[in-house]
Amino acid sequence: MAAGDGSPLAQRRSAAEECSAGRERRFITDRRLEYLDLSSNNLTHIPMGLPRNIVILHLEKNSIRYISNNVLTQIRNLEYLLLHNNKLRARMIHSGAFLGLKKLHTVHMYNNLLEKVPAGLPRRVKTLMLLHNQITGISKDDFSTTYLLEDLNLRYNKITSGAVHRDAFRKLRLLKTLELSGNFLRSFPHGLPKNLEILRLNDNEIGSIPQDALSGMTKLKELYMKNNKLKISSIYPGAWAELSGLQLLDLSGNQLSYVPADLPESLEYLYLQSNRISSLPDSAFHSSPNLKGIFLRFNALTPESVMESAFQDLEKLQVLDIENNLAFKVTKKKTDEDSEKDD
Repeated sequence: MAAGDGSPLAQRRSAAEECSAGRERRFITDRRLEYLDLSSNNLTHIPMGLPRNIVILHLEKNSIRYISNNVLTQIRNLEYLLLHNNKLRARMIHSGAFLGLKKLHTVHMYNNLLEKVPAGLPRRVKTLMLLHNQITGISKDDFSTTYLLEDLNLRYNKITSGAVHRDAFRKLRLLKTLELSGNFLRSFPHGLPKNLEILRLNDNEIGSIPQDALSGMTKLKELYMKNNKLKISSIYPGAWAELSGLQLLDLSGNQLSYVPADLPESLEYLYLQSNRISSLPDSAFHSSPNLKGIFLRFNALTPESVMESAFQDLEKLQVLDIENNLAFKVTKKKTDEDSEKDD
């Protein structure tokens, strides 16, 4: 029997609709609300009618699959948008979804199903977290409008060297941190921004650093290339000397047979664990006298193959880690002050 206007079923339906409408009206009318946490609510899409003055919006840990073109654009004060741990695909994010959001500077979209960098990224984004997705490449124009980007994280995607356009990063002149660890890169990427300060390329398959790949990167302070396939012969001569501002270099877990030559004078920490280094000659650290920490454990060093004089000019050296090599004694260079004490 069909339910009449006064039936219990109709009353319940009317009450539910009124409740839903009431919630939406509260969203719209509460203009003071600046922080909204809708995480872990099994949402499949972003609700309409969110407060216009929200500054921080939590939407993580839902099941959001798409973003339409008119659900966020009215939130003009939005600065932080947290969309990680959802089910977003790039093709399901409208190219105008972030249009006009001039204050939006931090976007988290990690742990989604993105198969490429989404189109129409916020023009003023500074921090963009796209790690743990299924992105396979970076095209020429993926970041062509994000001029202010400072921190870009693409860790643990499926990016291959051949799918990274040589000019993909050409507009990112303010980029300071780039994270590309855990992808399928076979070669050091060309065309990286010259203003980079931190570059992480750990856990790839990088077997070469081609000619001039490091040219002009004088502001780089930290370079991480742990667990790759680098050999001394696959690094172009003078590569490390190009990095005149480098303070930390991590080349652990590669296939290096000796300490790389021409390390920059600025270098303070050198990580060379788990390589194939079998000797340390007098000149091993000649070009980098400011070293504070040298890490050489799990190599093939023997007392006979290590010249103690290799360390004597390293007056700032604080840590020398040679564990799991055959032990040897390192003697410090005797100073005049030490001689006076002996007398």
